[in-house]
Amino acid sequence: MTQDVYPTRTGKPQERFFRRDPVIHARNESRWDGPLDEEALSRYERDGFLWFEGFFSRERVEPFFDELADMAEDKAFMDSDEVISDPDSGELRSVFSMHTLSDRFDALTRDPRVLGMVRQLLGSDVYIHQSRINDKFGFQGNGFNWHSDFETWHVEDGMPRMRALSASLMLTDNNEFNGPLMLIPGSHQYFVPAIEQTPENNWKDSLKAQRIGVPDTENLRFLANQGGITAPKGRPGSLLLFECNTLHASNKNLSPWPRSNLFFVYNSVDNTLAQPYSGQEPRPEFLAARQNCGPLDMKDIHAS
Repeated sequence: MTQDVYPTRTGKPQERFFRRDPVIHARNESRWDGPLDEEALSRYERDGFLWFEGFFSRERVEPFFDELADMAEDKAFMDSDEVISDPDSGELRSVFSMHTLSDRFDALTRDPRVLGMVRQLLGSDVYIHQSRINDKFGFQGNGFNWHSDFETWHVEDGMPRMRALSASLMLTDNNEFNGPLMLIPGSHQYFVPAIEQTPENNWKDSLKAQRIGVPDTENLRFLANQGGITAPKGRPGSLLLFECNTLHASNKNLSPWPRSNLFFVYNSVDNTLAQPYSGQEPRPEFLAARQNCGPLDMKDIHAS
C-alpha cells in the first residue's frame, strides 16, 4: 500500500488542507505541448474546470441517443449492475462503462481534440478510469449532493494522487431548470476529509444517492463564499472538463425537459489504482478500471 497522503473517512474530524499535487501536471516547456493556450491553462488552474460551448455539433451527438434506445430495449442489460435506476422513479439514472459497450462511445474518448487537452493537463498518456451516462428525466431526475470525485476514487478505489479529470459532454440542452451540474470554482485547491467511515459495498447505495464522503456544511460554506457557485449551461455538444477534486453537485430536475450528459474520466497512466484506502475490496471494474489501463491512442471521431 502506498502512503495515504489524503486521509479521509477515518471516523474522526479532520481539517481541510491544501492539495498536495499540481493542478496542471505538464511541466516546463511541455506545459504548452497541446491545444490549450496559457489563458485556458490559467483558468483551469484557478477554477478547476474549462467550459466549451458547442464543442461538437448537435448532429454529432444525436446518434448516441439511438444507441441508448437500443440498450434500453435489452432487458438483460437493463437488469445488469452497470445500469443504475433512480431511487424515486425507478427510471434509468446512469449507465456505466459506456466506452466498453459501444464503439461510437469508445471513439469519442479518443477524439484528438479532447485527448490532446487531457494529455496536456495531466502531463502523460491516459486511460479511462470510468465512463457513464447520467440521465434526468423531466419531472423525475434526482440530484446529487456536493462531493469531490477524487475523495471517492481515492478511498474506495485506491487512486493515489489528484491526476485525473472528467470530460462531460452535453447530449441534451443543459439549462437552469433541468438540474445542470453545479461547481464551486477554486474548490479543487483544498482537500476536505469526510468523517464517516465507508460501509461495506457502499457503491451500491452511493450511485443512487451520495451520503458518504459528502463535505460538511461549514467547509462548503467557506469554499462557496470564496469561489461562488457556477452552473455551465449550453446546447447539445457542449463540453465541460473538470479537475477530479472540484466540488460539484446537481439539483433535481423539476422541468419537463430531460437532461442527459455523458462522462468520461481520464486518469494518468502514472496514477493507476492501488488497494482501496478504505481497506475494503475494490469496487467492480465497470466503476474503476484496473485491467484496461493501457494508454489511449487517438481516433478521428469523424470516422466513427
